[in-house]
Amino acid sequence: MNAQVQIIERDGKPEYAVVPFEIYQRLLSLAEDAQDTAAADTAMGELARVEDEIIPGDIAHRLLAGDNPVRVWREYRALTQEELAAAAGVGKSYVSQIEAGKKPGSVAVLKRMAEALRVDLDDLVPSIG
Repeated sequence: MNAQVQIIERDGKPEYAVVPFEIYQRLLSLAEDAQDTAAADTAMGELARVEDEIIPGDIAHRLLAGDNPVRVWREYRALTQEELAAAAGVGKSYVSQIEAGKKPGSVAVLKRMAEALRVDLDDLVPSIG
């Protein structure tokens, strides 16, 4: 490979390396692989430290399909509406209205629900579009 590389110097110091396009593409691919490996290592570390969790595919599909995230996470955590309401300091009917899309829920209430459901607040905001 060294025979295929041209070094361009400025003031007697290497400034640029010119490589054939095939080598350039391979280097890009290797760099992307290294980034993917680092991201996977980070994710595995978060799982090991219990900073993140693996959720079942059906839960991810429901969330991506636009199901109400409060309902999806509540059911995944095996909580009733009454239990979530008590944990969030609101009435069961308020939880029901949020899940039915009749009320958006205040930030304060959604934050308490997120804490009870052990998710980030962002996880309870329905995706738009």
